[in-house]
Amino acid sequence: MSETPVEIDTTRPGLARMYDYLLGGTENHPVDRALVDEIAATDPGVFAAARANRDFLIRAVRFLTEEVGIRQFLDIGSGLPTQDNVHAVAQAVAPEARVVYVDNDPTITVHAESLVRAEKNIEVVLGDLGRPQEILDAPGVRRLIDFDEPVALLLVAVLHFVPDTEDPWAAVGLLLDALPSGSHLVLSHVSLAELDELAATTDRAFEKRSIELNANRTKAQIARFFEGLTLVEPGLVETTEWRAEETAPRKVSDMVIYAGLARKN
Repeated sequence: MSETPVEIDTTRPGLARMYDYLLGGTENHPVDRALVDEIAATDPGVFAAARANRDFLIRAVRFLTEEVGIRQFLDIGSGLPTQDNVHAVAQAVAPEARVVYVDNDPTITVHAESLVRAEKNIEVVLGDLGRPQEILDAPGVRRLIDFDEPVALLLVAVLHFVPDTEDPWAAVGLLLDALPSGSHLVLSHVSLAELDELAATTDRAFEKRSIELNANRTKAQIARFFEGLTLVEPGLVETTEWRAEETAPRKVSDMVIYAGLARKN
């Protein structure tokens, strides 16, 4: 982990801090809340949608730890490990579980390091999904992840920030190629393809802050990330429908977030 100080830019919104705000956290700034609130003016359910996405992640990690026996997690686009984080969920079941958090924002990785410095079996790595081989070769990843044993690759609410021009399908494929049989992919992806008003509002809000959002991908395009893998039931569904309790609400927002978990054979 790095000890290099990085100055936090509070004049521009940060995706990780926005997500923290959506989840009810305190690791965010007015500029982050302003962008979220602009989108929430059209769809107040975005807060519930973010919560549903995090709940999907929790259920997926618990399933992989309890039922599959996965003991190592590579969380790319992790953001801040503040609200119901991966290592807390996994290590509650298996204290020996190892987690590597990867984010492309140096201010976030430095902040994340400070939050988990006292924890065991955790690494925080600076890396960009657009350059997957650099992630695989990162010393922190190599130090903690045994590529001869099954790995859970977590790509939760991150791929819609990778443009088609960077071929995110190829990037995911390269990452999966490095993992052994028995590894699993956990993925969620916003899709506003059929929501014209919300899509327009969201695009404008992000464009004003020079943040690229690729949320116009259809369910079929998102399903391509799972090609060659075996989807675990119930398949690729909205986050609220993935192995949720029967009493959980099935629709919390106009926003659609598809989620799935699949096994590499």
